[in-house]
Amino acid sequence: MAVPDVDLGLWIRNFHEAPGRRTRLVCLPHAGGSASFFFPVSRALSPGLDVVAVQYPGRQDRRREKCVETIRELARQIVDVLDPRPGGQPTALFGHSLGATLGFEIARLMEERDAAPVHLFASGRRAPSSHRDESVHLRDDEGLLAELRQLSGTDPRVLGSEEVLRMALPAIRSDYRAAETYVYEPAPPLSCPITVFTGDNDPKVTSDEARAWAGHTSADFQMHTYTGGHFFLTDHQPAMLKTISDRLAPVAVGAT
Repeated sequence: MAVPDVDLGLWIRNFHEAPGRRTRLVCLPHAGGSASFFFPVSRALSPGLDVVAVQYPGRQDRRREKCVETIRELARQIVDVLDPRPGGQPTALFGHSLGATLGFEIARLMEERDAAPVHLFASGRRAPSSHRDESVHLRDDEGLLAELRQLSGTDPRVLGSEEVLRMALPAIRSDYRAAETYVYEPAPPLSCPITVFTGDNDPKVTSDEARAWAGHTSADFQMHTYTGGHFFLTDHQPAMLKTISDRLAPVAVGAT
């Protein structure tokens, strides 16, 4: 059931209209990221897909709101906003880094409502069952900034301006805390296919950790490896989006 009186515009950003009932692709940002990161994805895939991006609390126009402290709590809130129902609009999930783990937890909740997603696209993140002891969220501001610069390669498309980045540090730290304190709870695998995107030089994900996503689905699994580090997707967007389109084509056909 949807949260009463929820402002969908706060949570869900639809940058390009997709008239009619089409397959919905829900995009979930990385730690510290915002919905606008997926504007190019929306531009490229609309109107063939109904592309929406989630804006987490605590950033940009939601900066005065308290950040959600755990991935599971954030997943519950997003599912309530999306309000998936049996026989409703076919929905796929696409998350990068923290967003991939979040997508996994959202998919679990959707299955509990008998409204399973049609696909999960997990980018730049190890499988939920692959644990690492990490404590970046405990560093001081300079340490946290150093981590971000290392992961992005100082790519301005990811980091933005230094001033804006420093303003976003509370949200970034909170997101890191949620990601690094996440503990996988064993459960039956998802019923939807999973496609994994990973970089061959990503310090956050090894090839084995990425491939371990295969154990989280009883359906089809694919893994695509690209050159680059944690934000490989900024350089390989056309190839990744073609894969998403191709993988969703069977469920997109006939959506009205």
